[in-house]
Amino acid sequence: MKKTFTTVLIADDSQFMRNHLKQLLSNDNFKVVAEASNGCEAITLYQKVRPNVVLLDIIMPYKNGLDALNEIKKHNPKAKVVICSSMGQKTLIMEAIKLGATDFIVKPFFHELIPILKKITS
Repeated sequence: MKKTFTTVLIADDSQFMRNHLKQLLSNDNFKVVAEASNGCEAITLYQKVRPNVVLLDIIMPYKNGLDALNEIKKHNPKAKVVICSSMGQKTLIMEAIKLGATDFIVKPFFHELIPILKKITS
């Protein structure tokens, strides 16, 4: 029987965070199909690989996560985008929800990630 994976694009300017997320997701039915270090890359990679879920940091260079979210949602209004942010960014999180984010998690969020991804992809 062929194993089915939920495909994931990780967009975070921190290489450490991308690696950590990739490792965390590899232990479940998720497959990281692309990684972006800024908002521009996230938009381009989303259009190219069409992942099931995008994990999107808010604070990134070139285009921030909110701008990337807006562009991704214009391209595909049904895109499932989970915003990842630090404490103290409540206003930005609220803006992300208004722009159509599927959910959000606050860093460090590692124990919350898998249940949220399973919820939004089931």
